[in-house]
Amino acid sequence: MARAKRLVICLDNSGYELALEKRKVYVALPDAKAARLGHIRVVDESGEDYLFPKEYFAPVDFPRSLRRAIMQAA
Repeated sequence: MARAKRLVICLDNSGYELALEKRKVYVALPDAKAARLGHIRVVDESGEDYLFPKEYFAPVDFPRSLRRAIMQAA
């Protein structure tokens, strides 16, 4: 079963300053292979999804209504 999209916050953007903003919430897409390699697939500032080190992000949990609004805006 595929995991759903989730929200993560950027803690570090070292080496990816043009693609990521620290303290910004991003949408992470399910990618089991990337996870096994220590990465996370995130929709970055360009609007495209790319792999980044998973330690650069932390999961965030919002109330359902806020989560839905963020996902619709993304």
